[in-house]
Amino acid sequence: MERLIKKIRHLRGEITPPADKSISHRSVMFASLAKGQSRIKNFLWAQDPINSLNAMKSLGVEIEITDSKEIIINGKGLQSLKEPDNVIDCGNSGTTIRLLSGIVAGQPFLTVLTGDDSLRQRPMRRVIEPLRLMGSNIFGRLNDRFPPLVVKGNCLKGIKYIMPVASAQVKSAILLAGIYANSETEVIEPHKSRDHTERMLKNMGAEIQLNAITKKASKEHNNEAYSIKIKPPQDELSSIDMTIPNDFSSAAFFIAGACLVPGSEILIKNVGLNPTRTGFLDVLMQMGANIEILNVKQQGGEPVGDIVCKTSNKLKAVTVQGSFIPKLIDEFPVLCVMATQTDGKTIIKDAKELRVKESDRIKAMVTELKKMGTQIEEFEDGVVINGPCKLRGAEVYSYKDHRIAMALTIAGLIAERPTLIKEAQCVDISFPQFYELLEMLQK
Repeated sequence: MERLIKKIRHLRGEITPPADKSISHRSVMFASLAKGQSRIKNFLWAQDPINSLNAMKSLGVEIEITDSKEIIINGKGLQSLKEPDNVIDCGNSGTTIRLLSGIVAGQPFLTVLTGDDSLRQRPMRRVIEPLRLMGSNIFGRLNDRFPPLVVKGNCLKGIKYIMPVASAQVKSAILLAGIYANSETEVIEPHKSRDHTERMLKNMGAEIQLNAITKKASKEHNNEAYSIKIKPPQDELSSIDMTIPNDFSSAAFFIAGACLVPGSEILIKNVGLNPTRTGFLDVLMQMGANIEILNVKQQGGEPVGDIVCKTSNKLKAVTVQGSFIPKLIDEFPVLCVMATQTDGKTIIKDAKELRVKESDRIKAMVTELKKMGTQIEEFEDGVVINGPCKLRGAEVYSYKDHRIAMALTIAGLIAERPTLIKEAQCVDISFPQFYELLEMLQK
């Protein structure tokens, strides 16, 4: 599907973004391991989390969906999963395949995990290696590089694993396998990545210990690593009743749009404000964006609040690196769009992880923003953008990556000529109502 985007006069109004994708995945997976009935409200009914929901059904979990779209999971406990009748299709979801690999690593049966063309090109050795150290019989295609994954469950042992790159998905896979291990498992990550797994498992009664490890800091980096320890539970995990917060990463596109489009003001309601997720907000504040946070409270074990965003003039260039990167890993594409309108040279580095997301997001944004007239230079681990740039409309490609499509849409709103986005339907992976809400705010 193609989508034609034209320059607009303003974005005004109030929106509620969709539910948090990361927490939606985890809610159905973790509740499926608990003992008792769990109730989940405000689940994200988008392709990726639905893949996780269907995967747990494939493993024999009793899941009911009410008329009001509330999910009821009748968990039978940690040892209740059953061997699937068929290969489990994870679609485009890296979260599904990586977290699920940790869950099935300790099960007494065989599981085969696969996905679509894109997912079958995403790196899996990073999760295979630690799970194999724990004793799992897990294998991937092309010498463990890619899916499909074949997992023959085994008795697992606790390990201490030092992660070379901060990754919430890999960390979560190891912690979930640690639930089934015979002793304590410790994960050390170089920077703190999103911590939804730790928060949720702790609320369910898992024994989790978190500690910062301060190392010698350099001038450019805050070298504070993090240790997460999990002990095999003495009892079953407790069931949960939760309302999932709304997704900050989805809200980020509207935050950027309001900042960039003249005459704009948007109120975004009930957005998750977990500090491991809001690096984009911190960077925009450094740029001088006109943003205000209101009504902060707790919901589902997570901080949430309302965000007021207004047109921001004279944005300043910034340097983004080190520990900031894991906190805005999903917002990189739209941050690049913001950087095109700042005064000076914006530098984003230490972001090599973006090469192996749904697309090579570094290469994708450089290629497509150049078509729109941006002065942008590509490096192995990031980009340099010289601003401000007067964007011009062009025919651009999404690479079937939902965040690339939405970021280029925001760029199109301020471009001088219409922008045609190819394969725009990929937004359904995380935000099926994206274009509908965008049109509403233009009225």
